[in-house]
Amino acid sequence: MQLLTAAGDGDATAARRNELIDQIVVRRPLPAAVERAMRTVARDQHLPGLDPSRAYADEAVSIKDNPAGPLPLSLASVPSIVAMMLDQLDARHGDSVLEVGAGTGYNAALLAEIVGPDGQVVTVDIEPDVALHARTALDKTGYTHVEVIERDGLEGAPEHAPYDRMIATVGIWDIPRAWWAQLRDGGRLVLPLRWRGQTRSVSLVRDGDRLVSDGMELCGFVPIIGQDGERCAELADGTIRVHYDRDQAVDRDLLSGVLSGPPAEVWAEARVGGQEPFDGIWLRATVFDDTVCRLEVTEEALDTGVRRPAIPVRSPALVVGESLAYLILRREDADPERTYRLGAAGYGPDASDLARRLVEHIDGWGADRDAVPTMTVIPAGAALDGLPPGHGIAKKETAVVLS
Repeated sequence: MQLLTAAGDGDATAARRNELIDQIVVRRPLPAAVERAMRTVARDQHLPGLDPSRAYADEAVSIKDNPAGPLPLSLASVPSIVAMMLDQLDARHGDSVLEVGAGTGYNAALLAEIVGPDGQVVTVDIEPDVALHARTALDKTGYTHVEVIERDGLEGAPEHAPYDRMIATVGIWDIPRAWWAQLRDGGRLVLPLRWRGQTRSVSLVRDGDRLVSDGMELCGFVPIIGQDGERCAELADGTIRVHYDRDQAVDRDLLSGVLSGPPAEVWAEARVGGQEPFDGIWLRATVFDDTVCRLEVTEEALDTGVRRPAIPVRSPALVVGESLAYLILRREDADPERTYRLGAAGYGPDASDLARRLVEHIDGWGADRDAVPTMTVIPAGAALDGLPPGHGIAKKETAVVLS
């Protein structure tokens, strides 16, 4: 461990910070510039009043509550997710960087450390008090040269463009057209992109009039204010929710009584261990299937006898007309290393067929668990010539092809 001390640090606080970074790099080795920045910047000074033991825990911290909904308006992101996205961003000394979502200012300080005095960091946030918090913390910690702008992040910051790197630290459903003109050709955009009910931190490189991915990582972020591409169908008096995209044909009235009968269960060959991730099933399914949604089942619904999804608050589901099928699992002793067998529970008139269809996605993932698709993004209405073959998703300002 390399013990680095920031201005205002005590030895105990610096030790906590370095211990956290030690834990992160054991799980995911980081580029030297990212690791040094995270050992240098004092996260606790961007979270005033929070005990250092929490400031240097690998967890998110709410900094602005949302009186209108269950999710906060602003969060200090989980440090390991911050590290992962900075790794994806691959910012270099002297780069110009735009950040959408100022938060506490911590991420902007990390970026300032990485790009150095010859670089430029601009961060924008729509919430006045969040922008003020970021400005105050950056000034206090010596990053006065970082530009903080109170603005709708969907507009970017064209007055300081073009940028070598752009990063969003809020969930983005669609890439705004305004951002395209602000990113240099060959520049890199990293954002938590939402599609088909999931969120992935996608790293995209601009190649002329298209963006092409070179990595995707599971993550979760508060959605940006101002985009409304996602819909929710509430079933069973709101105890069950189907989350879907605006281009998907989900009819709440057709689904109203879908979960009232017994399920049809179909079991896959694929099994997982207790700590083994299986979110890749969701990702793979979106490459081949237009009907993928997110199912949210509350404890109240489970108490009425609804079959428990693999993860009740967020499991992939296929929805077609009056039927749906979703991911389930059960414990088996056939494989001591992978004690859970995966499957699908189907409801509605086409329950069995839809469950088998989901099982095909499960077993396809099971045969190649590390496969990651390539995403190509083009502006809506652009010519499709030369795009790789794959599955297309229509958003408002862009078209996405997964292959």
